[in-house]
Amino acid sequence: MSRISLSHRLFSLLPVLAALLIAWAMALPAFAAGQLPAYLQKVQPAELFEGADRFGEPTGEPPIAPVYRGAGLVGYAYLNSDVTSSVGYSGKPIHIIVGIDGEGVVRGFKLIDHKEPIVLIGIPQAKVVAALNSILNKNMARVASGAERPPQVDIVSGATVTVLVMGDSVIRSAVKLIRTNRLKDGVSAPAAVAPDVKTVNMSKTDIADWQTLVGDGSVRSLRMTVGEVSERFRQANHADAADRPETPQANDRFIDLYIAPVSVPAIGKSLLGESGYQRLASRLKPGQSAVLVAGDGAYSFKGSGYVRGGIFDRIELLQDGQGLRFRDRDHTRLPTLAAQGAPRLRDIALFTIPVDSAFEVTEPFELQLLVQRSINTHDKAVIPYTLGYNLPSSYVNVEKVVVATPAAEIAPEALPSTTLAPMEDQALWISIWQMNRVSIAITVTALLVLTAIFFFQDWLVKRPVMFGWIRRGYLLFTLVWLGWYANAQLSVVNVLTFVNSLITNFNWEFFLAAPLVFILWAAVAAGLLFWGRGPFCGWLCPFGALQELTNNVAQWLKVPQIRLPWGLHERLWPIKYVIFLGLFGLSFYSLALAEMFSEVEPFKTAIVLKFAREWPFVLFALTLLSAGLFIERFYCRYLCPLGAALAIPGRIRMFEWLKRYPECGTPCQRCAKECPVQSIHPEGQINVNECIYCMHCQELYHDDHRCPHMIQVRLKREKFMALSTPSSRGEAPPKTIVTHNGVPIKPANTTTGNPL
Repeated sequence: MSRISLSHRLFSLLPVLAALLIAWAMALPAFAAGQLPAYLQKVQPAELFEGADRFGEPTGEPPIAPVYRGAGLVGYAYLNSDVTSSVGYSGKPIHIIVGIDGEGVVRGFKLIDHKEPIVLIGIPQAKVVAALNSILNKNMARVASGAERPPQVDIVSGATVTVLVMGDSVIRSAVKLIRTNRLKDGVSAPAAVAPDVKTVNMSKTDIADWQTLVGDGSVRSLRMTVGEVSERFRQANHADAADRPETPQANDRFIDLYIAPVSVPAIGKSLLGESGYQRLASRLKPGQSAVLVAGDGAYSFKGSGYVRGGIFDRIELLQDGQGLRFRDRDHTRLPTLAAQGAPRLRDIALFTIPVDSAFEVTEPFELQLLVQRSINTHDKAVIPYTLGYNLPSSYVNVEKVVVATPAAEIAPEALPSTTLAPMEDQALWISIWQMNRVSIAITVTALLVLTAIFFFQDWLVKRPVMFGWIRRGYLLFTLVWLGWYANAQLSVVNVLTFVNSLITNFNWEFFLAAPLVFILWAAVAAGLLFWGRGPFCGWLCPFGALQELTNNVAQWLKVPQIRLPWGLHERLWPIKYVIFLGLFGLSFYSLALAEMFSEVEPFKTAIVLKFAREWPFVLFALTLLSAGLFIERFYCRYLCPLGAALAIPGRIRMFEWLKRYPECGTPCQRCAKECPVQSIHPEGQINVNECIYCMHCQELYHDDHRCPHMIQVRLKREKFMALSTPSSRGEAPPKTIVTHNGVPIKPANTTTGNPL
């Protein structure tokens, strides 16, 4: 079958495939409403409530199932991931069935399913589950009302993030269900009281120094010595931990911990500076808050959990019985504080509060610090400290609310029709897309610009200087905005997750929750049909852009470039395919384990975390970039599993946009020798699996001073034009008539100087 007929067949199938895809996507939400019925089959009623013997039919949204002992109702069962986020270290939800009675007391739970690599490959699951025992028999109704703080789970060394996510999800989901008043037996919603409406005083913008901020409560602090912490461990019956201090001197500073809400204009401008506050304000959505956490001393509030799992496991924001843990995507590292007289602190972190959280900066909140000390090689002891914060009244506007007539006392016919109809909750992914409208618009615009570059490539490559600036500018945009700012770096993990979800329980909403990544993958999929893997690898990959730009600087500095012999170069190509196939096969055995080994990609280190990782990861990324200074795009050529994953389907591209002459390769080798990534075979053909679509070969294709074929065309053209002139035919050249003010002047006599 010819390539043309195959292309026509594929084109004819596209409308059918698109219709099937749309129908599939429309049908998916019905299956994503709640997973409790499926997971309920994996647990026995007696595992949640003592003596229970059967489950009732799940009802409501999110679904909860009544649990019976004989004819009596003893409580309800629900799935934590149906109610709240429970994404762990692996990036996948941790599914726990929870049993809660009508009084709001958690009576039992069972870990049903997870993809946590730490638990799967080493730490016993029973040990991780046992860390949640402090939640059992805890009255969550008191937590929901704010009368008690959320219970603390025990920390398991090596699985801190996993345990914290599990505990948080169980507590949050229980509190959320209690507040919906669906546990009808004994928990009821409190009587409606119209509170005062508090808003941040945006007009207060006075700049204050450090002493003033600390003195008036704008910045709150917690200070402890090493000896004080050791004594606290001893009082908590952790003598082993007390005998393992961070420093030998008891009077040494353990930590000076500070917190301040920098989304409040006056506080933010004082601590971040005017320009720093304006950058923060431009990132925040309406109503979104941000806090600054800073510390110094022998103990770091950051720890290392966020490096491995993306979650800061030593601090938690508490408000109204709900806990909030920060992730690396919420974090910005700051070098110094702008306030006059501010101390130099080792750790300064700016955290943005997720928009979907219920955090109110005008209400009291606490920052909880988990202090961890090793007891032995495998175990840790943990004690919590809390730093309370209440926004000073000078920053708050208070509006009294007049209590209106309760809705129950108003006749239904007096209510507007919109009041009688219940409002459906908007899907989370839709809210995320709405909150990221500006970033989505910028990304779509950039993709349209790239499409125009490809469609008008012949016009552009004929102007190599202009095209060079366009390419470098686009790569700079890809690196700085798409990569370092928006963190929209695609990864082979996305491929493994997508394939795994197709086999298990595919859900569009999981992928739609990351708008920029979703848009880029859609663009890459379309690009594969037209140009192969080149559009992504050569233009849209932030790490690829970083490699090329650093190599451009190296060439400008006259760093010698190494060109591997073709035989060796060709034999190094398969390495990346072997890496990808290894990860792909491993993902069928354990997706979590495959995600761990996907750290062969330096993307998270160099782009997402901007080199703020443990030194082995940073050293690995810098080593690859250093190799790229001598061999352009060294990582892309030989090691990138994502490039290999894209090259495989890229072979089905429908068009050949890169033009060649019959002389290319035999005898001319100009393009092959100048290709930046050596993707052109000595025989002349372009290996689309390795091509990054830099279009350098197309510049040569149209250049009649560098391409031998075009040089011959130019010389023939010039010879033809020379032969077509009158002098070339033996004719006398035309006489030149000299005029002055329009009057012809006769030629002068060369002897006398008079006109002839």
